[in-house]
Amino acid sequence: MRQDSPAPPVHHPPPEPLTVDSAETILHGICFKTGPPRVLGAELEWLVLDAERPDLALSADRLAAAHDAAGALPLHSGFTVEPGGQLELSSAPADSLTACVDGLQADLTAVRGVLRRQGLVLRGLGQDARRPLRRMLDSPRYQAMETYFDRTGPAGRAMMRSSASVQVCVDAGHEEPGPLGYGRRWRLAHLLGAVLVAAFANSPAAEGPYAGWRCARQGIWNDIDTRRALAPPLDEEPRDAWTRHALDTEVMCVRSVGDGAPWVIPRGLTFRDWLTSGSGPRPPTADDLEYHLTTLFPPIRPRGHLELRMIDAQPGEHGWIVPVAVVHALFDDPEAAETAYRVSKALSDAYGSRSAPRNPLWRSAARAGLADPELRSAAVACFLAAGEALPRLGASTHVRDEVGAFTERYVLRGRCPADDEEEQRQPAGKDARP
Repeated sequence: MRQDSPAPPVHHPPPEPLTVDSAETILHGICFKTGPPRVLGAELEWLVLDAERPDLALSADRLAAAHDAAGALPLHSGFTVEPGGQLELSSAPADSLTACVDGLQADLTAVRGVLRRQGLVLRGLGQDARRPLRRMLDSPRYQAMETYFDRTGPAGRAMMRSSASVQVCVDAGHEEPGPLGYGRRWRLAHLLGAVLVAAFANSPAAEGPYAGWRCARQGIWNDIDTRRALAPPLDEEPRDAWTRHALDTEVMCVRSVGDGAPWVIPRGLTFRDWLTSGSGPRPPTADDLEYHLTTLFPPIRPRGHLELRMIDAQPGEHGWIVPVAVVHALFDDPEAAETAYRVSKALSDAYGSRSAPRNPLWRSAARAGLADPELRSAAVACFLAAGEALPRLGASTHVRDEVGAFTERYVLRGRCPADDEEEQRQPAGKDARP
């Protein structure tokens, strides 16, 4: 039998040099992928606690065993571990709220069952108050992140090691203008962000630089970097604004191209500088640009879709459902979207045009939650609009009941989950926040 001669070696051409023009083209093409809003997703981060002694800082071995057990499950959601040992479940893109909620709920039930057998539970809280804070993951990415953030203070370590959130992902929207157009939805996300921070605040701080804040997690994100966690200007075309923002933000790290070589953490080198000045350790590639985008942490990140990142992890087994449902309603129901835009724009206009989250409105939301009367009024209007929209969107009775109960317990009373958390921490006999 004739034997074929070995195939000749394949020589891959070197990557094309990246220029400012080609980088801008890439960014324009990937940041907003437009079309009718149809898909919803959510990413849920959880603290892992000892079931009997929740204040106990878990050992690295015990956390690793929990991660391994949960990661071995046949989950539909993506499963990842955050640097401080927080667990994250990321839903598959779902074509309905029901599909998104049901898929995540089934996976959460499975993960909770595995952890329960190890004497552990998941806790929905925006900031872990246990000490000491440790970094569980020792990958080059997280080593580089920590080195970079340490240059500006302790906020970066706190963000990596102890924060947890509910991130809601919605489609960018139509290319054409209108209530569901991508420009309007991009602006709505930023206008509405402070209302979501206040309503879902669940990281009260008893001490430190954010003592008394309802959402200390937002304070930490505000302090991690002078630019990396900021929103671009909202008075510009979204694609152009995000492109300039991404290129003019410092490079966090340059990955090594050789096995085992250390990553470079430059100082003051923006991606635009890297493209134009030759100051980096090597020329940047398109892959470097896409990696750079994963190191940007604005409150709303355009990844083709819109990723809303400002919501604290929520208490209880089903608390996470409320922000997912409310965001879905306020973005994907035209009537609710119009109400949310009108209400949040009127509130935001009173506080000036400074970028989120440095805008004073965002600071008030993080400090006071819904005790701020203006934020409370806006939240009431938005939650009631969301409640009316959910039946039109086909939400299940369970989801509608969860949103209704949250609205009654918190929003209509000018409270947020952080108020409950703080009251549980109060010594006996001490007056709690009303």
